[in-house]
Amino acid sequence: MSNKIKSISDLQLMFHRNERPIYFISATNFNLLGIDRWVNRFRYISYIDCFDGRHPNVFVPSESPHAEFSSIEDINNYLLQHKEVIDLIERRGGKPVATFLMFDEKTEALAEELGMDVWFPPAKLRQRCDNKMETVRIGNKAGVFSVPNALEKVDSYQHLMQIAERNKLGRDLVVQSAFGDSGHTTFFIANEDDFNKHKDEIVNDPEVKIMKRINCRGATLEACATQSGTLVGPLLTEVVGAKELTPYKGGWCGNEVFPGAFSEGVRQKARDMAERFGNQLLQEGYRGYFDLDFLIDQDNGEVYLGELNPRICGASPMTNHAAFAYADAPLFLFHLLEFSGVPFDLNVREINERWAQPHFIDSWSQVVIKYTEDKVDQVTRAPATGIYRLSEDGTMGYQRYDHERRAIDSEREAFFLRITGPGDYRYEGADLGILITRGRSMDDNFKLNIRARDWIRGIKNHYDGKPIVTTQHAVAPAPGSFKIL
Repeated sequence: MSNKIKSISDLQLMFHRNERPIYFISATNFNLLGIDRWVNRFRYISYIDCFDGRHPNVFVPSESPHAEFSSIEDINNYLLQHKEVIDLIERRGGKPVATFLMFDEKTEALAEELGMDVWFPPAKLRQRCDNKMETVRIGNKAGVFSVPNALEKVDSYQHLMQIAERNKLGRDLVVQSAFGDSGHTTFFIANEDDFNKHKDEIVNDPEVKIMKRINCRGATLEACATQSGTLVGPLLTEVVGAKELTPYKGGWCGNEVFPGAFSEGVRQKARDMAERFGNQLLQEGYRGYFDLDFLIDQDNGEVYLGELNPRICGASPMTNHAAFAYADAPLFLFHLLEFSGVPFDLNVREINERWAQPHFIDSWSQVVIKYTEDKVDQVTRAPATGIYRLSEDGTMGYQRYDHERRAIDSEREAFFLRITGPGDYRYEGADLGILITRGRSMDDNFKLNIRARDWIRGIKNHYDGKPIVTTQHAVAPAPGSFKIL
């Protein structure tokens, strides 16, 4: 297609008629669930078969020997060297395109060997932007400010206190290291004992982010930096640290989107901050999809920049299935357009103004259910992916297979995407699956509501496991293994 894209209908037509094979290669297809409905010749190459072979566009190669995975990049590198994957890519022909949740320079080299274009900024640039210190600096350039902070190397508790005093941060602090998700690399330091618990992680980093501790609520927003400007999705709430879902205090475990989740002032400020940050990312050489976390001070309503995820992320299924996506197009299509090489000129200001309207936001929630017990066993029974129904007495049962969350009929039904299945190990922090429902999963105090707790208990009741009694202990994952979503 050579005509310039000037409207949403042009964009929809372009991908409806797309003939170039586009792949999302990852542990599961969760992050881009449903994009195959919008893009012709789009396929998922996954390591985990969440659908027991029933999803028409998911390809899972047979298991073959590999070194122990320590990251999602390892999984992708394994997939790109798998003969069945290579055969699939060659058989489908064309000039293939690869998209990933996470990738490194080895992934880029493997993709190049297969003749694939990677439609994301280079791994080296993504790594730089992902550094929490660099995020603060990029934000400062754009006038998008973080919670009052200092970026310095720390060598002791006394040194930390000196830095805090010099920067007027108080004595109740939050310290973050450069990389890693917030459940593992954010440390709350109110005294020397707190510091000593995390001393090694803090003093071994060349630089850490030291923040004043505020009474805040988290929010997240996805956007896409393009040559026509930065498109901004809806502001989502975050489910954080719920003990029914995760063993990690402060760990992300879900999102909600609904009109009225935030005041109009907060929503507009976050949208403006995301647009300015995206435009600054373009100046840094980064383009395409990204996610910003925000911290909203509950004492004065101030909105601060939290973290940057220079990629799609766990919130992407919510953004790409919000009402605006069905009215126009999912945000990820604009990312694909940016990298397609097809000329376009879109009125981003008009699109953003339309997407900011409350009726372009409907009410959905998703929660990521982790195994929360401090033990390891092997799963003997697990709930299948599909639609489940909640009874009036709080029990739930399987209704039917589906791979579309839109198939949910009412708030009494939910879509469950299974991650951990029969034969897999359950260990503290393992992702059992994702539950997606219409309506809210939290109450007005942002605690899990009764319906959500019924759903979570119901899903866990569909799991059974047996103790590990053989010498297979050596291959069982360690508690707190890397995340895959």
